[in-house]
Amino acid sequence: MGVPTREEMLAAATARHGRENQQKLSRATVAVCGLGGLGSNTAIALARAGVGKLILIDFDRVDVSNLHRQQYKAGQVGMFKIEALAENLAEIAPYIVVEKVCERITEDNVLRLVEGADIVCEALDNAESKAMLVENVLAAYPSKYIVACSGMAGFGSVNAIKTRRVSPKFYLCGDGQSDVGDGVGLVASRVMLCAAHQAHTVVRIITGQTEV
Repeated sequence: MGVPTREEMLAAATARHGRENQQKLSRATVAVCGLGGLGSNTAIALARAGVGKLILIDFDRVDVSNLHRQQYKAGQVGMFKIEALAENLAEIAPYIVVEKVCERITEDNVLRLVEGADIVCEALDNAESKAMLVENVLAAYPSKYIVACSGMAGFGSVNAIKTRRVSPKFYLCGDGQSDVGDGVGLVASRVMLCAAHQAHTVVRIITGQTEV
């Protein structure tokens, strides 16, 4: 049958979400900061939901150790994550607009990198970087929403993964406790669940449902 046309895919999404909701999703721009297990899964969920534009920000390359939980293929080992994920997204949602940013997020560039986004997804793997991103976005862009994550490691119950609204524009997903330093690393199913919380929170914000 081949790749569906833009019109066919939009009609299918509209039938699923409703015209008004799909129009909001199609107009939205979301920045995904970090494309590891959390960010790559979040980006794919947002693309499937019909978000119109994703800003993908990461400086790293796909490694074989990433394949057990991140949305990359064995044949993509060695590629920059922004290129590999954009390639995968093109197969899933061929008409989504993808902006690729191959930079490490720092205090010097963070505001420039996320300036064009309506909503910012924090998906970094370093506690200091996570805090820096959240603090800078909240301080400099009071109109932007930011959805971050904390605690998704190990074999703990999936029911411990929750979404909290910390402040009017700041949401936090995860169990708030587990850490890879506790002896058990990141397990695909739990990471994907946390990413789903993050993506669904973004979808709800876009469609005007800001309460948790």
